[in-house]
Amino acid sequence: MSSARWDTHTVELGPHHVTKRFHGADRGNSQREWRALGLLASYAPGLAPVPREADLTAAEPVVVMSRLPGEPLRGRALDGEVINALAAAVKTLHSALPPDVLAAASLRPGHQRELTAHLRSWAPQARARARDEVGTAMEQGLRWLARSGMVAAPRDVPRVFGAGDGNLANYLWDGSRVRIVDFEDSGSSDRAFELAEITEHAGAWVDRPLDVASFLDRFDLTAAESARLKECRRLLALVWLFLLSFDEDGENPRNPPGTAKRQARRLNDLLA
Repeated sequence: MSSARWDTHTVELGPHHVTKRFHGADRGNSQREWRALGLLASYAPGLAPVPREADLTAAEPVVVMSRLPGEPLRGRALDGEVINALAAAVKTLHSALPPDVLAAASLRPGHQRELTAHLRSWAPQARARARDEVGTAMEQGLRWLARSGMVAAPRDVPRVFGAGDGNLANYLWDGSRVRIVDFEDSGSSDRAFELAEITEHAGAWVDRPLDVASFLDRFDLTAAESARLKECRRLLALVWLFLLSFDEDGENPRNPPGTAKRQARRLNDLLA
């Protein structure tokens, strides 16, 4: 058995099962994980791990699930076949829940209202870096945010079930299809926001870049969704600019030097 540790949880990999132990006082992440696995086992079998057992009342809540075959997409060169499979998995997830079940689902964490609140609290960091390329892009992004109207929840786009984490490491390719893991931030969302979550995640470009245009071409978006996608990509790119700058300024950065500057250029392109 092998294990890996993240900020919010520890993952233990057995031959046929995965045990996920959650840390911290917030029990919402383990509850969302368990609930999502159960819903997807019922409405989209095969897309996600099968839930086995859980102890959500433990000091460190535990969720045990089946182990899926496949390798993470992050860091891979994704050809047309794999992009097709990724898009198919995302479409299946978004449309999995019946309308009445989706209507009862809570809004996923980290949606636009929460992100805009974070950005406003982080704004002094932009002023502290005002003279460098990263700080300039932060200021430009914050000015866009102030006039964007992104605080209000959208009313003209349909709801979907979202995984809540766009990291391509959570999408597993087994040679014929893509399956999805990690649902601790899952919940009700909308398609434009969830697609932006994938395309703007650092995991989509820091290593081997995802062909964003090719991926998005697989989705038949309404005019309202297309317009919202542009704004959501800007919002997520701005969030990632701050996160990557925090990472770069930390004691043990996770990303290569210069990643925040690369993100600043990505944001500038999206704001143009």
